[in-house]
Amino acid sequence: MRLLISYLKEKLPVIGVYAVMLVIFCILLWLKEVPFDVIGYGAELSAIWLLFVGVLNFWFYRKRYQSLLDLSAALPHELKEFPDPKSRIEAEYQEITETIFAWREMLENEVLLSKKDASDYYSLWVHQIKTPISAMHLLIQSFEEQAMEFEEHAEETLNFLNEMKMKIFQTEEYVGMVLSYLRMEDMGNDLKFQWYPIGDIVRQAVRKYSQIFILKKIHLNFQDSRQMVLTDEKWLLFVIEQVLSNALKYTSSDEIRPPKAQGMGSQDGDTEKGCISIYIKGTELVVEDTGIGIAPEDLPRIFERGFTGYNGREHQKSTGIGLYLCKTIIQKLGHSIRAQSRVGVGTKIYISLEREDVKFE
Repeated sequence: MRLLISYLKEKLPVIGVYAVMLVIFCILLWLKEVPFDVIGYGAELSAIWLLFVGVLNFWFYRKRYQSLLDLSAALPHELKEFPDPKSRIEAEYQEITETIFAWREMLENEVLLSKKDASDYYSLWVHQIKTPISAMHLLIQSFEEQAMEFEEHAEETLNFLNEMKMKIFQTEEYVGMVLSYLRMEDMGNDLKFQWYPIGDIVRQAVRKYSQIFILKKIHLNFQDSRQMVLTDEKWLLFVIEQVLSNALKYTSSDEIRPPKAQGMGSQDGDTEKGCISIYIKGTELVVEDTGIGIAPEDLPRIFERGFTGYNGREHQKSTGIGLYLCKTIIQKLGHSIRAQSRVGVGTKIYISLEREDVKFE
């Protein structure tokens, strides 16, 4: 119906001219004293002819419109052949559109090639940087063995080496983040969905950060769970690692808070130092810390790319990429992620273990 109304609006000038000409001819015939029945008969025949031509023209109009719909549906991946132009102006428009599309394809190919070159370069850099990092690990291990032989400065040396271990570990984290960022766009080709016990995945993340827990003297409350989750183990593990890394980054063993303020803590009512708790709540995995918390005005934006917020500016620890990666990956896995936080109390990150249908473009 809308198409018919649009067609009539386009043909309104033609219909108007036809109506005026018909009236003029009827008046001329009337002035020539032609009988009214003859004039009326001629007007009826003319109207029937107009209706026939209009219906036929609308059929072609509808056919061209459907062709344009099909062409539009193929965009932006393909530019199908235009219907035959009905005028020189329409032909020029089609030629301009085809030229723009060709330029767009050329620019897209150039961008893709440039992006691939950059991706290849950074991937090579990531793998090459692992060699000096491994060498630094060996050097630190060697220095630790030597420090034990000299008891006079052993404690100072070990503290220094522990600090170095943490810095190297952070470097490894950032390198891994770069590699995941590069792979994230094409992660659809790398997904393998299976049923996994969520506790097994969490334990892998905890094992990776066990040394940081020890070095920072942060307590871990981990409630193991055999709850099954349909997911990709590698990518969900990466998300949990990023969340755990943030919790460790902003939690200090020097902070002492009552368990009631934390929402979860020791069961005997004693005060508890810096603590990270991991547990299942309904269908969500919760990672809770007793860190510095997130400002209320920053909380809605923490999953945005490049957003560091007050904590990132104040402590110079945030890249603004980690939680963005978590959000993007979680969405591609069909899960969801959200956060709750209070400044000076701590932060809770909720990862839904339920899944929606995964759609890839």
